[in-house]
Amino acid sequence: MTDASEAPKWHATGLNNGPIVAATYYGVSHLPTWLTYRIGWAGTWIAYHLMKGGTRALLDNFAVMFPELSGREREVLALRTYRSYARDVIDFIRSLRMTTDATRALISRLDTASLEEAMADGRGAILLSGHFGNWEIGGVLLRRMTPYALSVVARPEASPAVTRLRLDMRTRLGIETIDVRQHLATALDIRGRLKNNEVVAMLLDRHFGKDRTDVSFFGRPTGFLRTPALLAALSGAPLIPCFVYRDAGGFAVECGRPIRVALDGDRDVRVREAIQAVAAQLEAHGRKYPQYWYQFYPVWPGGSSSPDAV
Repeated sequence: MTDASEAPKWHATGLNNGPIVAATYYGVSHLPTWLTYRIGWAGTWIAYHLMKGGTRALLDNFAVMFPELSGREREVLALRTYRSYARDVIDFIRSLRMTTDATRALISRLDTASLEEAMADGRGAILLSGHFGNWEIGGVLLRRMTPYALSVVARPEASPAVTRLRLDMRTRLGIETIDVRQHLATALDIRGRLKNNEVVAMLLDRHFGKDRTDVSFFGRPTGFLRTPALLAALSGAPLIPCFVYRDAGGFAVECGRPIRVALDGDRDVRVREAIQAVAAQLEAHGRKYPQYWYQFYPVWPGGSSSPDAV
């Protein structure tokens, strides 16, 4: 973990500011579902046109990911991404008030065999994903559908109001939040939870300052977090790639095969290999469902847009 002062500012303005998040939470909590979807549909059209930095970043990213697409096709995909993001936010907020049975009905596929295998070893597990799909509702589904204690590693948002709201939502679900601002305290906290055979979830596709290892992602060197692999090596807990996204029947929850990080040999090489294995799975999902990769800032060097990040 690195100090927050060393981290790049992924969160500028955009969709993740206090007034928009608060209004969305209130509206989804009180309005009919069909109406919230309609509002989200219209609102994201406006965001697509007004959030020029975020839209430009999506287009730049898609140009790297899918160079075969025309400019018009990438524009359609960018708007679709905004709309997918809005629907995922609405679905997550709706899920907070659902019963366990109603939550179960949201799931089209729940593949947690590798997580169960890891937890049976008694060393905990580090769930890894990217800013792909509905990772927030993934916490809801895992908390309600599995018996394991769950903690989420998260940075404070740019807006203190958004930070408080997200913390409150997780707390009501019984999900602990681990703040990444304190380097040593955060690492010790995570190791303690793993030692207690708990699950710790992290997103790794936005690096924080020196907490970085470069992997190949869509054919380009890309900085991902290295700390998850270091913690896995020190604790013996496996890394488990996990992806939660909407398919035709509801939400699919996919836990990939455990990745164990050995302490022998060159540590940097071991770490890079482990993170590369996760990045490869994230890339495969991004190729198949690009509208679910929510990176509203230019990921690769040379992009012409400035961030308007979520």
